Amino acid sequence: MFVCLLSACAAGIASADQVLLKNGDRVTGAIVKKDGKNLVIKSESFGLVTLAWDQIETVRADKPVNVVLADGKAVQGTLATTGGQIEVATKDAKLAVAPTQVTTIRDDAEQKAYERLLKPGWGDLWAGTGSIGFAGTSGNAKTLTFTTGINAARVTSTDKTSLYFNTIKATATSSGKSSDTAQAVRGGIGYDHNVGGRMFVNVFNDYEYDKFQNLDLRFVLGGGFGFHAVKTERSRLDVLGGADFNRSSFSTPATRKSAELYWGDEYSLKLSSATSLVQSYRMFNDMSDSGSYRVNFDAGLSTKLGKRLTWNLSISDRYLNRPAAGRKSNDFLYTTGLGVTFAR
Repeated sequence: MFVCLLSACAAGIASADQVLLKNGDRVTGAIVKKDGKNLVIKSESFGLVTLAWDQIETVRADKPVNVVLADGKAVQGTLATTGGQIEVATKDAKLAVAPTQVTTIRDDAEQKAYERLLKPGWGDLWAGTGSIGFAGTSGNAKTLTFTTGINAARVTSTDKTSLYFNTIKATATSSGKSSDTAQAVRGGIGYDHNVGGRMFVNVFNDYEYDKFQNLDLRFVLGGGFGFHAVKTERSRLDVLGGADFNRSSFSTPATRKSAELYWGDEYSLKLSSATSLVQSYRMFNDMSDSGSYRVNFDAGLSTKLGKRLTWNLSISDRYLNRPAAGRKSNDFLYTTGLGVTFAR
């Protein structure tokens, strides 16, 4: 029995992919991908391990993987390092190349994900979260608060489309008198398209209503350029800037129309396999009225509680340094509650 168990373990180790580093360390598991300067291998003991490709002495993959060479040729086969070269054994032949000629390696799952990004339909690749929240009291005072939040994005190898929508409505009844205590709606759509290297162009359209800022409707349409400052498996930081047109209608009544220059950032971070953080910042400077500006800040935290169930927290801040007469400059909205996550 012991001999059989030992043989089975040895067979399992023998069939696993192996990477030997130049410093003598050895990592055993399943090769996931090689993209850029790093190789990712999934180890049973340590999970996903990222290794510098130029620090690898030998690599072996007993299960066929998808390999792309520097000349653009794509082959599928097993890998083995022989005489300082990497030998790719396909069904029909063996191909030996220098390690520097291997640009990409993907397992079957990574290859399917890559192919899906090449020509996706408009309804494909959407992912995001949606939540609805309620809170209330009854007794001497009766209150009811209703909130919704939706964030979705469609990311391909060349572009990104994002949508957001947040609302809050709160009422309070005391001594027989009922009144609204909060009522706001914020939403918009953005589109980024890569134009080469880390540069991208950006266009967006935002809408906003805020009863207690006397804002009937703020319509903003703009665009500009951005730069992918950080782009890794866990985090992404984009910095961007440009110009826009802002039309704000107030119930005072007053209407403000102006061109604006804006700058800001978009940041996302995967804190763990279940929790992720997103943040967005924009500062808009009025070109028609020197010294007038506004700031948008949004952030969200989402934690998976199950396959579809999530706990969400979002905050949304709008600052207007010259608000309507009698109104405060800052409006802060926060929501929390259970929601669902979706991906297609």
